[in-house]
Amino acid sequence: MDYKVALITGASTGIGKAIAESLAQRGVKLILVARRKEQLERLQQELSNITESYVIACDITDKIKLAAALEQLPASFSAVDILVNNAGLALGLKGAQEADWNDWETMINVNCIALAHITRLLLPGMVARHCGHVVNIGSIAGTYPYQGGNVYGATKAFVEQFTLNLKADLLGTPVRATSIEPGMVGQSEFSLVRFKGDKEQAEKVYEGIDALQPIDIANSVVWVLEQPKHVNINRMEIMPVGQAPSRPAYDKKQ
Repeated sequence: MDYKVALITGASTGIGKAIAESLAQRGVKLILVARRKEQLERLQQELSNITESYVIACDITDKIKLAAALEQLPASFSAVDILVNNAGLALGLKGAQEADWNDWETMINVNCIALAHITRLLLPGMVARHCGHVVNIGSIAGTYPYQGGNVYGATKAFVEQFTLNLKADLLGTPVRATSIEPGMVGQSEFSLVRFKGDKEQAEKVYEGIDALQPIDIANSVVWVLEQPKHVNINRMEIMPVGQAPSRPAYDKKQ
């Protein structure tokens, strides 16, 4: 892999952690970003025998703190040429007429505003150095609506369209942009966060389904990054075999 330094948001668990481990195995230096410092430092220690890493324990919605942290990167980490915007969340599964506004606002802040902000901070350096790849972790929820998906699905539609528009703006540069859009992914905190710590409810989501695993998404990210320089993967949609695009919902009483 030609890239040397990757910044991964949401790197402490799940998909982000798997991506960090996969890139470490390919000799890429890592900037690990998440809120939970202890988990980041544990991952840093686990990877210390195969690559260098640098920890930024920060809420990515804190624009001032994040910008300051990036400005203070050690010289050996300052030329970020891979940005993996993995941090994101879903909150609640109620219909739009019953949903909690605070949940909606949090999803917009994390999934859209924070993602766009960190991209805007790092993209000029990639263009100036003629080297870089922005990989955004979206979701099939941005393409296929489902009941209760409302704002979460809308934020992931933003991720897809933002990625495609990045590619349009980057025409004439070697910098690439890709949207990775998974379906159901197990072995992560996604549903636990969505249901606010209700483990029983979270586990029911995956009953009877051989869901994707974080390593599956990590493998997809690595494949995209390792394509020849003249190849850009615009978007990649991934589902487990046991999932398919759902038919439109309907109400028999109407």
